[in-house]
Amino acid sequence: MTGTRNSLDWTYIRAFLAVAETGSLTAAAQQLGQSQPTLGRHIKAAEAAVGAELFLRTPNGLQLTDIGRMMLEPARDMAGASARLETLAAGRDTRLSGTVRLTASVVVSNETLPQIIADLRIAEPDIEIELVPSDTTENLIFREADIAIRMFRPTQLDIVTRKIADRPMALYATPGLLARYGQPDSLEQLQALPFVGFDRSDLILRYFRETGFDVTRNFFGVRCDDQATFWKLVCAGCGVGAMQTVIGDAEPKVSRLDFQSELPALSIWLAAHQALYQSPRIKRVWDFLAERLV
Repeated sequence: MTGTRNSLDWTYIRAFLAVAETGSLTAAAQQLGQSQPTLGRHIKAAEAAVGAELFLRTPNGLQLTDIGRMMLEPARDMAGASARLETLAAGRDTRLSGTVRLTASVVVSNETLPQIIADLRIAEPDIEIELVPSDTTENLIFREADIAIRMFRPTQLDIVTRKIADRPMALYATPGLLARYGQPDSLEQLQALPFVGFDRSDLILRYFRETGFDVTRNFFGVRCDDQATFWKLVCAGCGVGAMQTVIGDAEPKVSRLDFQSELPALSIWLAAHQALYQSPRIKRVWDFLAERLV
């Protein structure tokens, strides 16, 4: 490429990184909240600054050139440094207002958090909440979330954690299913009932084996990895399923099984970046969640 080179500023590097990780201008523009033409101009500016093409157009999308691949790791390092600077700056914000981004599992986001967030908004109307339902681990270091509600203890460095509760678990089924099969009164009868399980995830398999159910994937006649949909399947009568008792006992479509193995409790943890934890709005939301999630 020829012509006067532009300076390779952070805007262009951020655009380059988004396209490299998503493989398309459209997906990268959505990720960054920009228009596709604007992002395209940023990529051209980055290539002008480098003096070489960074991407090749292929039937499978945009692929990195050799120069682009050489730039990828340094660009990621810059993104990490930028995120750390933003986190430190946000932690100095003393206002009891602004946005707090929460992430929690799909089930907790659907079944537990809506009422808590509604009550929080009444108590603190100047604090805006962004909720990210996700069963993946959102990265607190890169500020993909300000506060995470986890079912395990986070072990990342620079992360403040607090265990909120151990939530009991139980097995549930619809009255219609129990009318067809009968309430179990032994382990053998319990194992004869139809169950709903996960598809590719082995979480339920490991969970069941801890309780003496040495079963395989095919034990579950209906399988789904999305935990919110999993619970809907149980409530529709597709089979027996495990759920936190605080959620299961409040659901009128199902009942606890009279006989069941004791399931391990599910630990609830709060996590936030150390630099953000003392920010007034983050601390206020943290304390509100800690009080209500018990």
